[in-house]
Amino acid sequence: MTATILVVDDESDLEVLVLQRFRKQIREGSINFVFARDGLEALHSIERHPQVDLVIMDINMPRMDGLSLLARLQEREDKKSVIIVSAYSDMSNIRTAMNRGAFDFLTKPIDFADLEATIRKTLHHIEVLREARQRQAEAERAHASLSRYFSPELAKRLAADGDDDDMQVRWRDIAVIFTDITGFTSLVETAAPEVLAELLNEYVGGLTDVVFAHDGTVAKVIGDAIQVLFNAPGDQADYAMRAIACAQELDKWAEGFRIRWKRKGVEFGATRIGVHAGPALVGNFGGDRFFDFTAYGDTVNTAARLEAANKTFGTRICVSDAVASGAGDFRGRPVGDLVLRGRSEPLRAHEPLSAATFNAPATTQYVEAFSKLKTHCASAMPAFAALVGVHADDPLASYHLRRLLNGANGIRIEVR
Repeated sequence: MTATILVVDDESDLEVLVLQRFRKQIREGSINFVFARDGLEALHSIERHPQVDLVIMDINMPRMDGLSLLARLQEREDKKSVIIVSAYSDMSNIRTAMNRGAFDFLTKPIDFADLEATIRKTLHHIEVLREARQRQAEAERAHASLSRYFSPELAKRLAADGDDDDMQVRWRDIAVIFTDITGFTSLVETAAPEVLAELLNEYVGGLTDVVFAHDGTVAKVIGDAIQVLFNAPGDQADYAMRAIACAQELDKWAEGFRIRWKRKGVEFGATRIGVHAGPALVGNFGGDRFFDFTAYGDTVNTAARLEAANKTFGTRICVSDAVASGAGDFRGRPVGDLVLRGRSEPLRAHEPLSAATFNAPATTQYVEAFSKLKTHCASAMPAFAALVGVHADDPLASYHLRRLLNGANGIRIEVR
């Protein structure tokens, strides 16, 4: 297979030198080169040549420099592997590029032997990633049937004679749980297919059992992510309470699963969980040929963003105020007023707690410190410092202390 390499540099003689150095590989068809003079031209070139595997780019270029181009490439779904080229004296920018996702770097003047070796190494890395993605796709296809698992309530309704009214697409109030696994992509790239299959079988099966025990509906299984609905398809007056109880049980089961596999030498990431409640478009979106009962809308998107917000705070469960207030006797502690990605208005979020943790003195101490964030930030810092001093393993308290030490205040938090 021919590897396509895009070289982005405003030095006019570089194209001639590259074509001369790699003439054998070009003639054999193993490598094809495309050239651009700056970042803007490179973006246009990628649109014309989407098969580009590798981008070699200078940092200092007119119109759009290499760092800006690297940022644009990282935003794409088909992220390209990048080799940065710059003067040795520009090591600060090279470090920035590596931190932003560049795979490797070369210094000017270019040593073409080094360039050839670096290209060979990077193309091997790209091939390894392709094989890993193929393994992941095969594993997902093997478990595709899990995305059709329904709660007992849904299965009962499907079996009912001619009564599919609840299956029709309509707006209704629901609670949504969204889960994801930290570091799953790395696990896919390193685990043997048979190990990955066993992991996903046990993991998805175990989470599904927990969901069904709370009469929830597993709407989607997408790789390592699971979407769960409550108050759909049937009415559940206590759907908010069910969703929070289910989320806590999912967390408990997933942590036990992670620890069991760690003892076997497999580093399985923690499961992050987001929960939100609100209106969504719910029903069978499969048409006449397929059955695909799921939900769409901002409520679902918000649950997914709350799941991702756990990474910022070090928590494993993050629930919105909408679902917490609907749950009645909610036991938890506030996280903050979060401005989630793509949002302008803040959303109050909480971390649900077990009864024992909720009633512990540390939770009272945290709530008191958090209240100072809203009224008197100067006294909040020593309050959080005292809490972290005793409970250094509390990631949420440590997060707020870091914010205060970095000059932040209040409870409004931008989450990106």
